[in-house]
Amino acid sequence: MHNILIVDDEPLICMGISNLLVGAGLGIGQIYMAHNAYEALDYLRMEDIDLLITDIQMGTMSGLELMQQAKLIKPWVQTIVISAHETFQYAQTAMRLGAKDYLIKPLSGAQVMDTVRDVLLQTGKSDRPDAVYSPNVQEDFRMESPLEERMALLRELMAGERFPESREQLALQYGIELRGPYFAVITAELRLSDDLGERDRSLLRYAALNIAGELTGQGCAALGFYMGPASIGLLLQWDEAQYAALGPNKINGIDMTGRSLHFTIKRVLKLDSIVGISQILRGEAFVPELYEQARKAARWHQELPDHEVFYYGDFKWSQSSQEPTEEELAAQNNMTVELAVQYIHKHYSQKGLSLHEVAQGTYVSPNYLSYLFKKSTGTNLWEYVTKLRMEEGRRLLLETRLRRYEIAERVGYDSPEHFGKIFKKYYGISPSELKK
Repeated sequence: MHNILIVDDEPLICMGISNLLVGAGLGIGQIYMAHNAYEALDYLRMEDIDLLITDIQMGTMSGLELMQQAKLIKPWVQTIVISAHETFQYAQTAMRLGAKDYLIKPLSGAQVMDTVRDVLLQTGKSDRPDAVYSPNVQEDFRMESPLEERMALLRELMAGERFPESREQLALQYGIELRGPYFAVITAELRLSDDLGERDRSLLRYAALNIAGELTGQGCAALGFYMGPASIGLLLQWDEAQYAALGPNKINGIDMTGRSLHFTIKRVLKLDSIVGISQILRGEAFVPELYEQARKAARWHQELPDHEVFYYGDFKWSQSSQEPTEEELAAQNNMTVELAVQYIHKHYSQKGLSLHEVAQGTYVSPNYLSYLFKKSTGTNLWEYVTKLRMEEGRRLLLETRLRRYEIAERVGYDSPEHFGKIFKKYYGISPSELKK
């Protein structure tokens, strides 16, 4: 069953789309409605959302900004954009951010149904029993079989062996060029059962490489290659315009790709994987170094076996690039969580506070901060923010004569209605019931 979040500042539109989908027989579980982007972000953090349907123009935070934040929280969430604007720039930006479709108001019921059905069929592919590997893997992933010589040249390129010669051969024989000028590398090691035969292993590796290629179809060029019998790699490259489009926090894009790859391999192939993510560097000469960064990052799984997606920049390497000792790593991690707690206590009442913003204040990626925070405190970061907001909201309700909208403002909510929903979910009673 799929859960859908509908976001529009016009309640009648939310209700209309919801009513249209309720009895459509599309395998829909829950439909949530939010009337601004801040409410939507809370639903994305708290609920298991599969599809986001959002308007663009919604006051303080636009639907496009919501899409960016949603990708940081759950990169695998699919999006359909609805808008009264036919402006090409809006549509282009929405599609670059991964929107599956861009629908113009006034909406046609048939068009909404067809679009939602198509998106859910794609996301629901892995819910079928035959999505677990069987001969169907070969049917589900129709990809040109990669030539072994091409794979060998890409591996040589990554390893820095015969770099100029390998690059030239790839360009001449296969039309593969390193244009960049910005590059990064993602690696994924599949955790395959010892019981699998060689053919099955090859097909699963083949399917994983196809998944990786599909995930990187927008915003950058990607070259997929086999690293070993159970591992794949991706060389990502951006031109100047694509790199600028990543925005000021460029690591978010590659981090989302890595997390999406891990999630999709798990969901579609039912396989665990260890993903390593390099930094982004300028210049093709750094490609072997980026490959080594991704491999080094993935090796941290040996020290942190309950974590599976690793970004190289999350670890403080010595000048000799030696891995931190166990004591150094523990000290780094404790400091990171302490900084996060301090930042949250100072800013929890800020409207629009995000995991990404907290991560910026602690100098690690959002993915790694989420892992460390949960491991250290036993609760996820956003649950901690909500706890502080609810406790302060409850105190203000009991100890002051502030109106509900004033309390909502003071604890970081855009509307008293949304504050009331979260409060009731947290305490089991509404703010008005508490006052009585």
